[in-house]
Amino acid sequence: MAANMLMRRHGEDAGFRAAQRADELFAKGDVEGHRTFLRIIRQIERLAATTPDGTVH
Repeated sequence: MAANMLMRRHGEDAGFRAAQRADELFAKGDVEGHRTFLRIIRQIERLAATTPDGTVH
C-alpha cells in the first residue's frame, strides 16, 4: 500500500511529502494522479490516528 510505504520512508513527514506530490501532479495537469495522492493522504491520516493495538485516537 502506498500510504504504508510513504510512512516507512518518510515517517512523520509522509503526509507532507504526499501533499507535495499531489501539488506537483496537479500543476502538471495530472488530475487523476492528484486525486490518487489525495486518497493516499487520507489513508496516511487514518493510519497515523490508529494506535498499535488497532484503536483510533
